[in-house]
Amino acid sequence: MIVYEYPFNERIRTLLRLEDLYEKFQFFLHQEHPLQHHVALSTIFEMLEVAGRADLKSDLLQELERQRQSLMGYKSNPNVQVDALNAILDELDRATAALSTAQGKIGQNVRDNEWLMSIRGRTIIPGGACEFDLPSYHAWQQHSAEARYRDIAHWFAPLLPLFDALCLVLRLLRDSGGPVKMIAHAGSYQQMLQGKVYQMLRLTLDGGLGAIPEISANKYMLWVRFTSQDGDMKPRPLEDDVPFQLTLCNF
Repeated sequence: MIVYEYPFNERIRTLLRLEDLYEKFQFFLHQEHPLQHHVALSTIFEMLEVAGRADLKSDLLQELERQRQSLMGYKSNPNVQVDALNAILDELDRATAALSTAQGKIGQNVRDNEWLMSIRGRTIIPGGACEFDLPSYHAWQQHSAEARYRDIAHWFAPLLPLFDALCLVLRLLRDSGGPVKMIAHAGSYQQMLQGKVYQMLRLTLDGGLGAIPEISANKYMLWVRFTSQDGDMKPRPLEDDVPFQLTLCNF
């Protein structure tokens, strides 16, 4: 099964982009080749570009507190599993505490490192990180994989509370909705949302169908058009009925 996600607003779009970069970073950080660690370091620079919004930290803190207050209301509900509820509340408290104590602007430690900034300035140029452009970076790449890992993990460490918080927020958002089975007749599906506000849409379908969803949505209407790809990879309208699962998520 393949899951496609569609954000309804810019805030969730930013969180999803950062989550995607974080997963990419984690993968390449735990590899050993210098080129793979180059990708991990370059991904940190991409994170700084996306996370440049000054209000991102405060947005996450407000959302964590809102989720905490909302979940606290379930403590008196006899149908709630107390252990599971307390575990989530503990996660929220830890994430809030770590993010609150994070000092300065997001990624300021990287911006204050002139050597890293010199690398960042060259990586935006195609082929700009060659050894003749950055001999000191080339020398660093010859260090052991373990030493490179320690350095990159150290540079990323101040960013970790931000990513722990946003991953928790996205997990709670994804868990807020239940999947509903739908069918796109002749490859098309429409649903009126009647002005109800959602944060994110999740669409799950069988990868064997060869169907690719093109999603458009606002608070009034949801529209999904399925396409397929030929040998040239150009999307073409799909005229078959397509079964899928739809989840509308909102805090």
